[in-house]
Amino acid sequence: MRCPRSLAVVASTVAAVMSFTGCSPKNDASFETASVTISNVTLTAAQRQKISLYTVAPSKYHKTTDTTGTVDFDNDQATTVLAPFGGPVSRMLVSPGDQVKAGDTLAIVDSPDFALAVSTYRKALATAETDRRVADLDKDLIQHNGVAQREEEQAQTDAANAEADRDAALQALVSLNVDPQTIKDLQAGRPVARPEGLIRSPIAGTVVEKLITPGELLTAGTTPCFTVADLSRMWIMTQIFGSDLAAVKVGDPAEVETGIGTNVFSGTVDNISAQVNPDTRSVVMRVVVENPGDLLKKQMYVSVRIKAREESTGTLVPVSAVLRDDENLPFVYLAQPNGSFARQPVTLGYRIGDQYDIPAGLQARDQIVVDGAIFVQFMQNQ
Repeated sequence: MRCPRSLAVVASTVAAVMSFTGCSPKNDASFETASVTISNVTLTAAQRQKISLYTVAPSKYHKTTDTTGTVDFDNDQATTVLAPFGGPVSRMLVSPGDQVKAGDTLAIVDSPDFALAVSTYRKALATAETDRRVADLDKDLIQHNGVAQREEEQAQTDAANAEADRDAALQALVSLNVDPQTIKDLQAGRPVARPEGLIRSPIAGTVVEKLITPGELLTAGTTPCFTVADLSRMWIMTQIFGSDLAAVKVGDPAEVETGIGTNVFSGTVDNISAQVNPDTRSVVMRVVVENPGDLLKKQMYVSVRIKAREESTGTLVPVSAVLRDDENLPFVYLAQPNGSFARQPVTLGYRIGDQYDIPAGLQARDQIVVDGAIFVQFMQNQ
């Protein structure tokens, strides 16, 4: 029974002594760790020659945002050509890659719609001419009481209706892209050959897709035949996330790289979507890019760098000054008044080229190690 009591007394005495002296095995370890963490590095004159210092100062810069995107046609300068009439394709006149002007013929269709439209226009012309002649005659007769007022009014109505039908029939020919000379021959009463159904390009550009083949039966207004696009300018469709939205504005300049060769394409942010994609939490952004030599192709993957026009002010330090601790937290070595160097935790903001913006951790006129920061870290770990 005495032994346990003696041990208790000894333990109590040791605890009292350690409490009095303010130290314990656990406290000693913590003190040693703290000492290592907060210890500064002092270099000799020779060692100082191996490092370079940088004086921190407020700087003005333009934020940059890097992202990726895909190339698309400029849909303001591209169109899918639909068949304006039905019938089988008789001839193809262009191939993908061909340059065309607005109004150029792309394909010929053997369409019964043309015969019907020409016949309808001929009848409408004749009817309108006859009804107008009758109306003019009745107008002359009524002045001599040759016809009743009611008959003259009906003749004028019939003539106006016939002329409206004639104009509608003419518009049908125009919508079918009937050759203007053919229309003039019809109006002059001259005989015309059966007109061919011509599918014409509505814009100038490059034929980028041929979607029909000879003999294929087209349906008026629904069958896509060709895609024609002006390739001198393309769209880059990309996405930006919430953290970059504040840095990007419509009108900001952009640089686009394909990774093929050294070509860099200049562009401008043209549109930023007003809604967020619920799946990716990103916002679609469009960059308009000039395309000299037609080097940009649809669906090509590209890298995009956007440089904000709006100037920002921050604390910029070289990337080489920033190191990482054991917990991967960034820090720099800050020069102390006594000539030593201490670790200074920092917060990293935007990276602009080979510099970081430091929102917190440094002040103007602070001096930090730039070249040789790794050497200082090595000396501290000795």
